[in-house]
Amino acid sequence: MQIEISTPALLFPAVSLLLLAYTNRFLATASLIRLLNNQTKENNQIDLTGQINNLKKRVELTKWMQFFGVVSILLCTISMFALFLDYVELGKQVFGLSLIAMCLSLVLSLWEVVISSHAINLALKDMDSKCQQ
Repeated sequence: MQIEISTPALLFPAVSLLLLAYTNRFLATASLIRLLNNQTKENNQIDLTGQINNLKKRVELTKWMQFFGVVSILLCTISMFALFLDYVELGKQVFGLSLIAMCLSLVLSLWEVVISSHAINLALKDMDSKCQQ
């Protein structure tokens, strides 16, 4: 298989956009945590156990999503450098590792979306039960 120095560079825009999206998800989660923290200070009787557990999982997943995204772009850079130095086999292998890191990041992102959807359903269930009273 032929690989040129520009091949790993193709991941740079994708990784940059993914990291931006991951950062936005993290900021949204952090904002929600702060909001729930203020609500619990105002009203001690709110049961937020499900939401808190959900948010803990989401923060952890977001951390690992970002980690593997950064590893992916770092490996792409190393791959390009190896190809620049004419270490073609090393460049190919490192590029393969960067693709694996990107896939891990995307799988974790998908998992976080599922958990996020579960959190929304918890909030809807809570609102529905309050409306039924």
